[in-house]
Amino acid sequence: MSLAGVANGGPYDLAVIGAGSAGFSAAITAAEQSAHVALIGHGTIGGTCVNVGCVPSKTMLRAVETLHHANAAGRFAGIQAAGHVTDWGAAVAQKDALVGALRQSKYRDLLSAYPSVDYLEGRASFSTHGLQLDGAAMAADRIIIATGSQPNIPAIPGLAEVPYLTSTSALEMAQLPRSMLIIGAGYIGCELAQMLSRAGVEVTILSRRRLLAEGEPEISDALRGYLRDEGLGVLDGLDYESIARTEAGIALNLRLGGEAHTLCAERLLLSAGRRPNTDGLGLDEAGIGTLNNGGIAVDGQMRTSRPGVYAAGDVTGRDQFVYMAAHGARIAAQNALNGDSLKYDNNAMPAVVFTDPQVATVGLTEAAARAQGYDVVTSLLPLEYLPRALAARDTRGLFKLVADRGTKRLLGAHILAPEGADSIQTAALAIRQGLTYVELGEMIFPYLTTVEGLKLAAQAFEKDIAKLSCCAG
Repeated sequence: MSLAGVANGGPYDLAVIGAGSAGFSAAITAAEQSAHVALIGHGTIGGTCVNVGCVPSKTMLRAVETLHHANAAGRFAGIQAAGHVTDWGAAVAQKDALVGALRQSKYRDLLSAYPSVDYLEGRASFSTHGLQLDGAAMAADRIIIATGSQPNIPAIPGLAEVPYLTSTSALEMAQLPRSMLIIGAGYIGCELAQMLSRAGVEVTILSRRRLLAEGEPEISDALRGYLRDEGLGVLDGLDYESIARTEAGIALNLRLGGEAHTLCAERLLLSAGRRPNTDGLGLDEAGIGTLNNGGIAVDGQMRTSRPGVYAAGDVTGRDQFVYMAAHGARIAAQNALNGDSLKYDNNAMPAVVFTDPQVATVGLTEAAARAQGYDVVTSLLPLEYLPRALAARDTRGLFKLVADRGTKRLLGAHILAPEGADSIQTAALAIRQGLTYVELGEMIFPYLTTVEGLKLAAQAFEKDIAKLSCCAG
């Protein structure tokens, strides 16, 4: 798409709107092909993951995990330990230092390595005439929108008068409150709920649906129990009626099982998902279509409804993971410059929820596989059958595999285990290569590892695992 006007050193082969993970991925991919790129940033460089998402949240999760391991040491005979928070502000400051260092080394410092990329600060938008930067026309042959997402604010009467936290501000608290209500039980809500509870906050997590509602119900039910065992309140299947500020904090009125209840806490954290950043872009003026969730609609080649304009990452309203944002942005950049030959494929996309135990999934759930018309067969392996879990004296969790009955081809793998995140990639490779559960069960796995659970779960389709000796099969 050719646009009239030249600004900031143009014209450009490619303009990328957004300087987060997706934006940098697109810009670097294009620069490696000798393209002249305008990378347009508005706000803090680096986007969600390094600044307010993955890096800070997983840092704080790891910090409180040390408390849990100390306090759970008594599961081993003859061992006692204890851990507690002495200075939460110091932990937050250490996290902030890491965020700043990574933002500098992985974003700002990278710009000098790609001289064909011009980093431009300003607000980009579309008009009927094309792309603009702070109201001035820009010339670019192709455009990628990679503006990311932000916390979604649910519609609850009274919320506008309540000083609530989001996942961003919750990770910035220098002092912990005594109690907190968390609205939303997706991956962000579950992670933050357990993290804050282990740090000493009295936490109740609330949801209209069950925990991790898009995943397997067996995992949701088990995780709910484990969180309750740690002292968290977990209420799901409820409706919010109103919320109000009180002298002691906040009061939330809800209905659960047809009965009215009021819950009070010092603070409120909203974790009701994330919404794409499309405000002010002028999508309607440009004729760029959107989805019901507000995301920019793209096809398999990452093309929007306007020729020459692509979109990638959270702004598309799907697969909101930093690695998928970078993956989609690489495809968008290559297609924009080389003729739309590549296609986005998320069939073997692994996803992880960093609770403890961790939730790791890839491929289809049982419900999704049935909806697609497969004759489904499943295997369920409780961790009490996994030697690694027995040795660790921690049998919280399960493995669930989903397969096609006729071909025995693996369709999905779903893990709930303390080290599940490091096991899911094996299942992703199996699905990507079209392995059957028989072939997966015949592979050699190291003994006393969590990933061995995939082998045992695969064998459990046709064998009684309880009748196998160690390493049998």
